[in-house]
Amino acid sequence: MAASPAFGAMGARAIRAGLVAKEFSAREIAESSLARIDAANKDLHAFLETTEQLALDQAAKVDAAVAAGELDACGLLAGVPVAFKDNMNLEGTHTTCSSKMLENYVSPFTATCVARTIEAGGIPLGKLNMDEFAFGSSTETSAFGPTKNPWDLSRVPGGSSGGSAAAVAAGLATVTLGSDTGGSIRQPGSFCGTVAVKPTYGVVSRYGVVAFGSSLDQVGPFTRSVEDAALAMNAIAGRDVLDCTSQDVSVDFTANLAEGVRGMRIGVVPAFMEAQGLTPEVKAKVEEAAEHLRALGAELVEVDLPNAQAAMSAYYVLGPCEAFSNLARFDSVRYGYCDPGHADLNSQYEASRAAGFGPETRRRVMLGSYLLSAGVYDKYYYPAQQVRTLITQDYARAYEQVDCILAPVSPRTSFKFGEVSDPTDMYLSDMFTISINIAGNGGMSLPVGLGADTHLPVGVQLISPAFKDENMLRAAAALETVYGPAPVAPAYADGKAGE
Repeated sequence: MAASPAFGAMGARAIRAGLVAKEFSAREIAESSLARIDAANKDLHAFLETTEQLALDQAAKVDAAVAAGELDACGLLAGVPVAFKDNMNLEGTHTTCSSKMLENYVSPFTATCVARTIEAGGIPLGKLNMDEFAFGSSTETSAFGPTKNPWDLSRVPGGSSGGSAAAVAAGLATVTLGSDTGGSIRQPGSFCGTVAVKPTYGVVSRYGVVAFGSSLDQVGPFTRSVEDAALAMNAIAGRDVLDCTSQDVSVDFTANLAEGVRGMRIGVVPAFMEAQGLTPEVKAKVEEAAEHLRALGAELVEVDLPNAQAAMSAYYVLGPCEAFSNLARFDSVRYGYCDPGHADLNSQYEASRAAGFGPETRRRVMLGSYLLSAGVYDKYYYPAQQVRTLITQDYARAYEQVDCILAPVSPRTSFKFGEVSDPTDMYLSDMFTISINIAGNGGMSLPVGLGADTHLPVGVQLISPAFKDENMLRAAAALETVYGPAPVAPAYADGKAGE
């Protein structure tokens, strides 16, 4: 089949300009984007479900607004192809969390972040693959098969929001939403070479997002430019009465993107740069980005995060404990997979959860159950919360000296399928990202080209003080003037669909 135009490879500004000039219609955007997904997804497996009718209905609204000269009333993302991680409810679609447990579950309501994206004019293309219940760093734990990295189909896209990252990297959507509990937006963003933003905890509502760790989860966008990420943040951020942890956010995240970094103080953490497992090509890219920031007028300041080394240990106590609590609702009675033929409720529970959950999910549920048991709770859970306080205080002290921190995202570039089989080694993929979730600060990955050894995308992490996410976006926009917006993966560029 002929390749479809890559509207997903266009930025929001270009799409709006094209609609106003009537170079194309929103219906053409929807139809072309769906055709590209159909062509590319056979190999890429980023989408679990497409939402053709929803996309066409939204396109009709946008086209009507264009005809009436009222496109601005459609919202910041008018005509922009968007898609959502499959732990986000969208009424009438399956929300599976990539688990057999929820394979047939159909959402009766819509998550606030999804609703706000559509209310902003985004054209909803579908739901995206992920690690089962967001437990993983490679999207290999999906019950429906892994997503592949558009830069190299033999390699993982990262996780748990691997489908969200791959869809943007392949130009199948302009904006996708993912969730980040310990690095699940930033790490796949780095692996796939996209802009990937985890906002400060509370900036974006979690209502309607299937919970992993309720005190750690946060929703954020994947895009190929910092401007598009800021526009998406404008669309989804803010107080939601349905989520008591959400906060009033009266910030225009696009306002300071052109200000540059002159006068900013950017923190660097020497301990991160000497961490065991950090590959030379990733370290070189972070150092290169630091020098570019210096050349652009920023002052580099060394900061110390003495308790960050304990973040991994604290996270793998807090995360499983919260996951155990959140996944208790999947009991095979009200909804979810139900193993047939059991005479009593206990055996039905046991068999249904054993068959409905995959190995990594069972591992974390059992770990959480153990950590919350009598005699163990006091030994591990309380100390983990104390470590959380110390890490939060470390960041607060660092931000007395700097406006933003520069760090690696992942210690390595994307690895091959099956290459990392030991769960502990897989957990180390998030060694530089987890402490930000524990402290609640904003963090993002910005693509800075390809690694010298693997020739695969590398991202650098920019970390902002809580509710100062505009700081990291400003620094990222300055770096983007050096590196340029993220390119579409070569096999999917220039209107190709991975053929």
